Amino acid sequence: MQYISLGDLQVSRIGLGVMGMSAYYTGAGQDESESIRTIHRALERGVTHIDTAEVYGPFVNEELVARAVHGRRGDIVLATKFGHISHTGRTGLDSSAANVRKAVEGSLRRLQTDYIDLYYQHRPDPGTPIEETVGALVDLIAEGKVLHIGLSEADPATIRRAHAVHPIAALQSEYSLWTRDPEAEVLPVLRELGIGLVPFSPLGHGFLTGGIRSLEGLDADDWRRSNPRFTGGSLERNLQIVDEVEAVAREVERTPAQVALAWLLAQGEDIAPIPGTKRVARVEENTAVDDIALSAAQIDRLNALPAASGARF
Repeated sequence: MQYISLGDLQVSRIGLGVMGMSAYYTGAGQDESESIRTIHRALERGVTHIDTAEVYGPFVNEELVARAVHGRRGDIVLATKFGHISHTGRTGLDSSAANVRKAVEGSLRRLQTDYIDLYYQHRPDPGTPIEETVGALVDLIAEGKVLHIGLSEADPATIRRAHAVHPIAALQSEYSLWTRDPEAEVLPVLRELGIGLVPFSPLGHGFLTGGIRSLEGLDADDWRRSNPRFTGGSLERNLQIVDEVEAVAREVERTPAQVALAWLLAQGEDIAPIPGTKRVARVEENTAVDDIALSAAQIDRLNALPAASGARF
């Protein structure tokens, strides 16, 4: 496993997103023992970066992570998020200083830890100036409860304003072969300021693995059944993306998921994706990408893929 820096925080090049163990996807919450084995296997494979959030479940995902990493806290970079749940009586997004304070205490308790390595604002809160939110996080850093600050899905102006208050270690945003939005404006700002990028859903919510060619087999409450990229004919149109990924995978004798991750790693040394899974086999597959060398021609072919059909959410 390779390791890179997000700001001055060192993480494994491939992390593990654990949201799907508890929420949103088919089979979520059905086999905790397999989820815990998956986290253990990730650690054995050199993964240090584990990503959760209070809203996943809500709350139960953080508790699951705590059970899985008990006795191994020093081996991991633990990332969680606040702001999608209000603890202060507000409705909607809440990144007020009061909510940040209440949220971190809850996450520390559920995670059974004294500190959070990387604490993200889950989404920008239009009702709270980012300077107030980051100021509250700076107080938590002074208290030793938070070590590094992250943002998620923030625009360039917000990133700059936040970074002016305190260095931001990482921005988490969706980025993959079918979601390339950060490339135009966000990535240049991150690189100017020395902020790392943590792509979530680097496998397109499972689509880029090649294992989803219809909605059959997905649970009735699986989030993808209502996602615009999987509905209204978009899924069928988007198959041309995964078909090309599969073609490159055959050429290099690897899986489509590995090719999609290898393409992402080739975009820069400041990118540390967090593919999500709840299965041991998938974490083994996702972490075995260090030795994949896509040719310039193969990367060009992947770069030339059409934009995905359908809105992200």
